[in-house]
Amino acid sequence: MEWTRSDEDLLVRIDPGEEIHASLQKLADEVGFNAAAITSGIGRTCNNVYGYMNNDGIYIKRELENPSELVSLSGNIARTQEGNAFTHIHCCWSDDDNNVHAGHMFSSTVAVVAEIHLRIMSQAIMTRCPLADVQLLGLQFS
Repeated sequence: MEWTRSDEDLLVRIDPGEEIHASLQKLADEVGFNAAAITSGIGRTCNNVYGYMNNDGIYIKRELENPSELVSLSGNIARTQEGNAFTHIHCCWSDDDNNVHAGHMFSSTVAVVAEIHLRIMSQAIMTRCPLADVQLLGLQFS
């Protein structure tokens, strides 16, 4: 992974074999920010696990193992109550037959490259906290 910064904007290149969540969490610790908006991402990934939260607050997961085009990525980075970087990402992929797969990203490994833009929110305080009866850590603002 390499990155460059311009004021509050970071452009990140994640390399083959690197997992996107882990890379962005490492970046948050390396740069030292507590909150960021993930505004865009493109590239080619594999071993994608994605899905959605149903009406009962339970995540339903699907796998997209073959390399696919990452055509859209967005989300945010906050800190947990313990201070760990936490990424919440939604994605859209296109497989090699141009079928679209989209939803909450649980994991995704870079196959060729991923290029991601982040906007650091230096004045925001966002904390991920457990929510009752759902498998989601919700955002709390201070």
